[in-house]
Amino acid sequence: MNTDEKLIAIANQVASFFAAQGEAKAVPAIADHFKKFWDPEMRRKFLGLTGDENLHPFAKKAALLLPAPRAN
Repeated sequence: MNTDEKLIAIANQVASFFAAQGEAKAVPAIADHFKKFWDPEMRRKFLGLTGDENLHPFAKKAALLLPAPRAN
């Protein structure tokens, strides 16, 4: 499993955990988790993977709530 696959797997675990709350609550909670617990580099890499077909749909929607990565 490469780094991108691991990141998708982690995002999917987070999304699966919150999914039981229903989409309306889960999506913002997932985005909040990413903001609080993922470092900026991890979020930047994640945002580059949002088109991956293996990414949980709620994680994809949560990505839309994250700020765009800043240029270095």
